Amino acid sequence: MIKKVWYESVKVFLKISLNFYANKIKIYGRENIPKKGAILFAINHPNALMDPLFVTSFNPRENHFLVRADVFKKPLIRKALASLNLMPIYRIRDGRKQLSNNEEVFKKCFNILERKETLIIFPQGGHSRDRNIKPLSKGFTRIVFGALEENQDLEISVIPVGITYQNSSTYPCKVSVKFGEAIDAKHILNSNPKPKAINILKSDVSTQLKKLTVHIPDDENYKTILQKLNNANVDFTEVDKVNKMIAENSFPKAVKKPIHLLKPLFYLILLNSIFPYLLWKKMSKNIGEIEFVDTLKYGINVVSFPIFYGLQAFIVHFFLGWKIAAIYYLVSFLLVFVYTKFSVTNTEN
Repeated sequence: MIKKVWYESVKVFLKISLNFYANKIKIYGRENIPKKGAILFAINHPNALMDPLFVTSFNPRENHFLVRADVFKKPLIRKALASLNLMPIYRIRDGRKQLSNNEEVFKKCFNILERKETLIIFPQGGHSRDRNIKPLSKGFTRIVFGALEENQDLEISVIPVGITYQNSSTYPCKVSVKFGEAIDAKHILNSNPKPKAINILKSDVSTQLKKLTVHIPDDENYKTILQKLNNANVDFTEVDKVNKMIAENSFPKAVKKPIHLLKPLFYLILLNSIFPYLLWKKMSKNIGEIEFVDTLKYGINVVSFPIFYGLQAFIVHFFLGWKIAAIYYLVSFLLVFVYTKFSVTNTEN
C-alpha cells in the first residue's frame, strides 16, 4: 500500500513537472490500453530516461521498466529507481559475465506478467536520436513467449508505443506519445512454430512503430529527407502528417525560423535561476551521450529550481515579509510555465 501511494505520488509529480518542461505533450491511443491484464509496452527509444517518464506519466496503468544496467551503478540511485519499478537489463557492453544476471531479470518479468501487470521495454536494444525505427532485438519476444510458456492460461497484450520529439535535448521540448493497437501474443505463439512466432511478433511491432513515430528509411536518402523536413520547420509531433510527406516524397518549402519573441523572458528566468543554471553547466560537461542531455537537464531542474526559489524566497522575507516572499516564489514558477508553454519550438538541424 505504501509503495502504491509512493508510486502514484511520484507519477502526479512527474506529470506536473513535465508540463513545466515540455511545450506540448500530445497523447494518443490511451483507449487502446486494457484496464486489466498483462501488457508489454514496446517503445522506441530516442531520448534516454525521458522516454519512460513521458510514457508512464500519462499511462493509466502502473508500469515496470527494464532500463540499461549502467544507470544503476550508484547505490542511492539504484534504490530510488527500484522503488519506482525500474529494473536493470544487462548488455554485452556491460561485460559478458554480467549477462547471466539477465536470467533473474527475465524471471522477474515473467512474474510481473503472470500477475497481470505491465512491463515497459525498448525493443531496439539501445537509444538513438535518428528519426527511424532500427531493427528490433528478440529479447522482448523471449520475455513474452517465456511468460506464456510458463503459464499457458496467461494472455499478454503487446502494445507498441511511438514517442516523437520535436527537438529533444532542447528546452522547451514538444513531444508526441502514440499508443498503438494491442497485439495478441498468445495467438501468435499458438498459431506458429516458435521461431516463426518470434519473427511475426517482431515484424508486427516494428510495422506499428514505423507508423506511431516519424520514420525516415535508413538509406542513402535519409539525410536529404531530414534536411528538407528541418528546413521546412515541420512539426514532427504531427506524426501522420510527416510520415505522409516522407511516403509521397512531397515536402513543404523551406521557411525562416520564427522570431522568438519570449527570448527576453528566458534571460529574466535565467537571471532568477543562475545557480541551477551554473550547476547544469558544470554537470553537463560529464555527459557522454547526447541522448542523456535532456535527462540530466530535467533531473537537475526538477530538484534545484524548487530548492533555489525557496531559498531566495526565504531571503526575500527578511526584507519584504512572508507575503511578498510567497508571491515571489509563485511568480518564479509562473514565469517558467509561461515561457515553457508559449515559446516557439523549432526543429533541430
